[in-house]
Amino acid sequence: MSAAAHAAALGLSHVLIEKTDHLSDTIFKYQKGKHVMATPSNLVLRSDLDFDAGKREAILETWDRQIEEGKVKVLYNAEVTEITGTSGDFTVTAKGGQVVKAQAVVLAIGTQGNPNLLRIPGADLPHIQYQLDDPGEYFDEHITVVGSGDAGIENALGLAADPAQANTVTILNRRDSFARAKGANVKLLEEAEADGRIVVRRETSPIEVRPGELVLETRDGEVTIPCDRIIARTGSKPPRGFVEAIGVEFTSEERDAYPTLSQTFETTKNGVHVIGALAGYPLIKHCMNQGYDVIEFLNGNTDLKPADQPILEEKLAGLPGRRSVEEWLDVFGENVVIFEELSPLQLRELMLDSTVHYFERGETVFTKNEPGSSMFAIAEGSVAVQVSEDDPSITVPIEQGSIFGEVGLISGRRRGATIQAAEPLVAIELSRNAALKLIATVPSAGRAVNRISIERQFLQMFGSGLTREDVAEIVEAGEVMDVRAGEVVVEEGADDKDIFVIRRGSMIVEKNIGGHPVFLSYLPAGSYFGEMAVIDGSARTATVKAAIKSEVVRFPGEKFLALMEAKPELKGRALEDMRSRREVNAFVEARKDSFGSAADMYSETAQFLVDNGIGEATDVLLIDEKLCVACDNCERACADSHDGLSRLDREAGRSYAHLHVPTSCRHCEHPHCMADCPPNAIQRGPDGEVFIDDTCIGCGNCQRNCPYGVIRMDAVPPKKPSLLSWLLFGAGPGPGEASYGWRKKHADPEKPKQAIKCDMCAGIDGGPACVRACPTGAAIRVSPDKFLTVTKLTEDVE
Repeated sequence: MSAAAHAAALGLSHVLIEKTDHLSDTIFKYQKGKHVMATPSNLVLRSDLDFDAGKREAILETWDRQIEEGKVKVLYNAEVTEITGTSGDFTVTAKGGQVVKAQAVVLAIGTQGNPNLLRIPGADLPHIQYQLDDPGEYFDEHITVVGSGDAGIENALGLAADPAQANTVTILNRRDSFARAKGANVKLLEEAEADGRIVVRRETSPIEVRPGELVLETRDGEVTIPCDRIIARTGSKPPRGFVEAIGVEFTSEERDAYPTLSQTFETTKNGVHVIGALAGYPLIKHCMNQGYDVIEFLNGNTDLKPADQPILEEKLAGLPGRRSVEEWLDVFGENVVIFEELSPLQLRELMLDSTVHYFERGETVFTKNEPGSSMFAIAEGSVAVQVSEDDPSITVPIEQGSIFGEVGLISGRRRGATIQAAEPLVAIELSRNAALKLIATVPSAGRAVNRISIERQFLQMFGSGLTREDVAEIVEAGEVMDVRAGEVVVEEGADDKDIFVIRRGSMIVEKNIGGHPVFLSYLPAGSYFGEMAVIDGSARTATVKAAIKSEVVRFPGEKFLALMEAKPELKGRALEDMRSRREVNAFVEARKDSFGSAADMYSETAQFLVDNGIGEATDVLLIDEKLCVACDNCERACADSHDGLSRLDREAGRSYAHLHVPTSCRHCEHPHCMADCPPNAIQRGPDGEVFIDDTCIGCGNCQRNCPYGVIRMDAVPPKKPSLLSWLLFGAGPGPGEASYGWRKKHADPEKPKQAIKCDMCAGIDGGPACVRACPTGAAIRVSPDKFLTVTKLTEDVE
């Protein structure tokens, strides 16, 4: 539409072909009353049509009027079925036999007409729809929105806007953050969640649709919720068959790939140009600018620069040499593996959300334990990774074209090593959201990040002098698998011969004894299993299943065997690990007759702990109720160590047998609380503790995201009188956490609430105050991989 308007303004012969009886079908299909954003805000609009943020109806009315005033020639109700011919002599054929002859063709057909359909049992039921026209049509329904992009969020907000409609609205996000959506939409969704208007389910996917119900796969297993209507906003794909029939080539065979384009939007079919969402540029302002630009190019203005040129020039001004924006973009696209299949348009958009750095040789990019969740791509040069704290000169190189920082991106942990420029370095820093969006929307980038992270995890785990070249074949054969909570990965007695690495989540190992599963051990992320059957060719000796929703990498057993034969050091390491596991199995077999009820009790207790969060914990507080005297010293010590507010609730939580899991942070391997923290205030310390720093703005996202209820929102209380003043004069509330009444009476009303949680007493001598203050030794902090082991069963039996 913008292209046609500019062609009309220039007096060029043109026709705008619309499939429907109205203009801009994509915007027309937006839900009634939708607020349309005009992002990016720092990008100027270059079009003969006006566009600013506003209501759908107002924007459409403006465009209708301006198209008429501009005398734009429009052919309505003309669905194009075929485009044939060559540059300068195209024939465009529409249904009904309408024919248009053209010298050039501009395709701005978008992708909305080809939605991604749900591919689960029950997906053909009538209460599933892929479009929401009017949120005000539905009353008193349980409505689930599937999709975490802007369309899904906006639909959910529209359905929940009017309380009088009495809808129960749920939105599903299979990830833990809304990387695909605009920040403003995410903020509105979080506010609606905080107000209780929308239920947001993160790390959740639909697995079966039933009449009146929807079965979900969550982090902790399957859940069934009431559901009268499903709005599926799961994206769309380019109409590849139609476009390829014209003679246009795509960047790859991937289902979501885009057409190959030049800087002037021309495809591999001379004379055919592609702009807008079909070019991988879905934002309205970008699309309108491209419509203007493509007509300028066709009119002979080949010197025209894109509207984002000044922004990119400023971003790249600090780089060495005198390269233009286009030259630098060529370097980035050719040199960086994760950018290989990006079109010039997509790469420009990515650069708007990224920062480009230049480092001299020896300069530090980041240091070990530094907070950071961005990812870096090496466009020129290389970096050195320090692998020894004692000798900084011992380094491992990462070469040009690769990435680093992906561990912080995936896990949220602090930087795991110090990285310096090994030579003059040009590196592109992608923010967490930009990197996650790239991985989610560009399949080749996702594969590249996966392969690199798998390779590095394999090298870090097995070491033994292995190099990238040594493991290239087995890494290429690795397969990333998502595993549901409780799903069996390896079954006792089975004859498969693969080895598995736990990339995310955790596993539990069980052995069948007398018809009962006996809990043997817990395997956290970073562990591997399955090597015993691979090495000696035996059947599986135990069952391994997911404690929580997890991600594992499966490596073919024969590839691992070949690698061991080539690398004796690796074989020795694997044999040593296998020997220790064999000893556990032998111990269980030898003592199985004497275990009796102790084995059942231990296994049930272990399962209880996994169900209560120890399955994803790195450090958890447990209380032995046989020793606990309910003195509450633990709570008081916690409060006195943290500005008068306790981080634990001893009485809250669940108990089984003699173990009690109080309400206190588990310091999860992949903290849920880190998702959607606007100021990035939640960090992981060098000892694994997850803490909240002073930049917290009190939004409450972390409290809502924590599945264990261990985060509270409260204002930091005023300083209490000293203990001596309390003893001698009764001043103040005394030791421990002050009462709510005292805090409210003496607090500064202007001071905002902040998120408060256990930080494992980081920086306090002696370790966690709750453990130190326990007079009977009932309170203990444990790492699950140390506590959940068969040795505990040994103690119970003996």
